[in-house]
Amino acid sequence: MSTTNPSPLWQPTAEGIAQARVTKFQAWAAERHGAPADGGYAALHRWSVDELDTFWKAVTEWFDVRFSTPYARVLGDRAMPGAEWFPGGTLNYAEHALRATDTRADEPALLYVDETHDSVPVTWSELRGQVGSLAAALRALGVRPGDRVSGYLPNIPQAVVALLATAAVGGVWTSCAPDFGARSVLDRFQQVEPVVLFAVDGYRYGGKEHDRRDTVAELRRELPTLNAVVHIPLLGTEAPEGALEWSALTSADTEPVFEQVPFDHPLWVLYSSGTTGLPKAIVQSQGGILVEHLKQLGLHCDLGPEDRFFWYTSTGWMMWNFLVSGLLTGTTIVLYDGSPGYPDTGAQWRIAERTGATLFGTSAAYVMACRKADVHPGRDFDLSRVRCVATTGSPLPPDGFRWLHDEVREDLWIASVSGGTDVCSCFAGAVPTLPVHIGELQAAGLGTDLQSWDAGGKPLIDEVGELVVTNPMPSMPIRFWNDPDGSRYHDSYFDTYPGVWRHGDWITVTSRGSVVIHGRSDSTLNRQGVRMGSADIYEAVERLPEIKESLVIGVEQPDGGYWMPLFVHLAPGAVLDEDLLKRIKGTIREQLSPRHVPDEVIQVPGVPHTLTGKRIEVPVKRLLQGASMEKAVNVGSVDNVELLRFYEKLARERG
Repeated sequence: MSTTNPSPLWQPTAEGIAQARVTKFQAWAAERHGAPADGGYAALHRWSVDELDTFWKAVTEWFDVRFSTPYARVLGDRAMPGAEWFPGGTLNYAEHALRATDTRADEPALLYVDETHDSVPVTWSELRGQVGSLAAALRALGVRPGDRVSGYLPNIPQAVVALLATAAVGGVWTSCAPDFGARSVLDRFQQVEPVVLFAVDGYRYGGKEHDRRDTVAELRRELPTLNAVVHIPLLGTEAPEGALEWSALTSADTEPVFEQVPFDHPLWVLYSSGTTGLPKAIVQSQGGILVEHLKQLGLHCDLGPEDRFFWYTSTGWMMWNFLVSGLLTGTTIVLYDGSPGYPDTGAQWRIAERTGATLFGTSAAYVMACRKADVHPGRDFDLSRVRCVATTGSPLPPDGFRWLHDEVREDLWIASVSGGTDVCSCFAGAVPTLPVHIGELQAAGLGTDLQSWDAGGKPLIDEVGELVVTNPMPSMPIRFWNDPDGSRYHDSYFDTYPGVWRHGDWITVTSRGSVVIHGRSDSTLNRQGVRMGSADIYEAVERLPEIKESLVIGVEQPDGGYWMPLFVHLAPGAVLDEDLLKRIKGTIREQLSPRHVPDEVIQVPGVPHTLTGKRIEVPVKRLLQGASMEKAVNVGSVDNVELLRFYEKLARERG
């Protein structure tokens, strides 16, 4: 693979390399901590994984992480799972996120954009005052360190304020986007038992208003641990009975008090897709996220106070949490609440232009949609401030790289990045000092010993294998919620290779150190970067009396598209007519998420299972991607091999 793609699409200039923050960090770390002064990024990366403790100590010093109580050592225990970072140290994430107020009080911390595409600034001093006021209100409501605070919110400034106020008091934040149906939200929030719920009355998407008051009422009924509900009138409605008004809790302009918590104190709960049951409730720590995001945003994304950081995301996706952490580097962050393609496909480019974004992050699917829609961003918008376009959610196909290069700007830094909700960060992606090759991520991240392994645990170069990480990262989960013995956490990542993180992606590490992602090696459904498990779909669809059983598959396609068919085995006498099709799609749209409505609904003679009764998803996905029966599945583990022939035949017919 390293020989088939010899010429870079983009090469940083000598001046760009010299000015990059990672270059300055390397020179400083060489002087202070024994990092290699020469050899560029490759040498720095090798040192960062060989001298893990020293590297992370250097990161905390370079970014002036303020420990209110000093730590005893960097790594108390290196074992995975269970690595112990900076034992004894105390700090607060929100304190670091707001410290740019000291020097830039009247400059924008946030730029809020809705579907009008006009931006509304929130200054650093306004943000700090609202966080202080809300933190005091949360304390008055009885919220204590460790209590969970939830948000049913779109990507609006109030969501950022609520997260930071929760972190300031030592609470644990968790959020879902308001396009999630009640069942999806309850599957998540009921696990963590929140004491406060912040909720909008509705949201605007695609030029329409979507009233969510009935859903909020259902959440209130089904979350008995709630002590308070805070109403945010995005659509201008009155607060429901017993709810508190957002404005009353945030108008005091109070100086925040930051609870000093242990490094491994929980910051937030993110959720996996829930492929085989309830979504995993992933707990990440205040300190772990702080140092990982400072490294990722400050060194890899090269962000600082002069930058504007826009990533299209929702509060139900880890990229929203990642976007908020742009505040840690003093960067102005752009919050867009609306459809990614409203009023036309060029919408996100227009927002990047109007907000002066310097780093614009989006999905690979959006890039490919722009290409198909014949959008010309470089011609039609002033993108002169955009230094980097980053993509995630799925691998950016080669045609996407070429299109960005040709249609935005030839000297554009294109950063395809890959990580996961599980670490709320990137395993590989952006490096401002390295060339970009078509179809490849530039390199593994600093401090991340990313490798490709075969089934026997042997490292591979220029060959496809499983994505593994052989040393701990600070942002790896401290635990899953409601997993007292840690067995679910262990089984999720460490079951295949003991003591080594296996992520579930197929990757190639090339001879030059770049990385190619080939998609998920499991059966997670990943639409526009938002993951959902098949179990959610089955639960909703199979409530319909006509559906005996179903099977949903997400298939990454060679052109960068994503095909998500739903296969249905009908009950005797049922017919897959227009009425049933409409009800299937409506059920998924209303109860789960409009993003996860299937592309096609296909009637099948039956759903194949393992001998223990589990639906066979991954082998069917492999068949649909063109694998032979012999390579896709161990036929000895299947209850009815003949059923698999249907999917094999379908794959052949689709070509």
